[in-house]
Amino acid sequence: MTDQKAAGDGTWVVLPTYEEAENLPGIAGAILAALPGATLLVVDDNSPDGTGQLADELAAINPRIRVRHRPGKAGLGRAYLDGFRVALDAGATSLVQMDADWSHDPGTLPALIAPITDDRADLVIGSRYVRGGRVLDWGLGRRLISRLGSIFARVVLSLRPNDLTGGFKAWRATTLASIPFDGVHAGGYVFQIEMTYRASRHGARVHEVPITFQDRRVGHSKMSRRIIVEALLVVVRLRWDELRRRRLRRSRADHHGGSSGQGPGAGRSA
Repeated sequence: MTDQKAAGDGTWVVLPTYEEAENLPGIAGAILAALPGATLLVVDDNSPDGTGQLADELAAINPRIRVRHRPGKAGLGRAYLDGFRVALDAGATSLVQMDADWSHDPGTLPALIAPITDDRADLVIGSRYVRGGRVLDWGLGRRLISRLGSIFARVVLSLRPNDLTGGFKAWRATTLASIPFDGVHAGGYVFQIEMTYRASRHGARVHEVPITFQDRRVGHSKMSRRIIVEALLVVVRLRWDELRRRRLRRSRADHHGGSSGQGPGAGRSA
């Protein structure tokens, strides 16, 4: 039986923040309580409301909290990649990515990392769209955008997970390290889709666990029309690039095959 006091040993929770001063103290405490062996890495994009300074103050009194300061807001995906690099360099064996606004319940963390710990998965998605998962406090429009976005990405990219737009995930460190970060296109929320796509194409075992997603308690959503358009374009680009690579490989194979038939004896019957 797993020692509950050590739950999360080797796990780093990467928590991007931008203007989350009201949420940070509470969510940080809840994360560390849920995973007593984990390290929390706050990645702050120079929040005007002082979130970064607050994170430093929390880290000064709790050695399990680390802070990564970034010069400015450059997209959620870039903040995550920066945090992932820090955690991997520090020797993390598993990593969790989650939001700081309470939409991702820290109480779900043990269930999220369990398939990694038990060697049943390499990537675990906290899913709103499997049996037992649900969304609270969203209007019909937001529900449709999220659900249809996942369906669109599943069809275009031929992926199996039901929830591709969610950002509550656990990663095996070796799986995450196998993905070339420099090749990741997305900086915004479509980063979630792209990383699952890249992990799947690298042969990762992807598992979904049900979660209850609740809209942020305080602050405002950072979703916008630009983010939605970016998501559609990046999904199409990923598929287009994949199909182009396949055509190039076939073309090269045909070329080499044709060349090999031009030597002595070419054209003779077998």
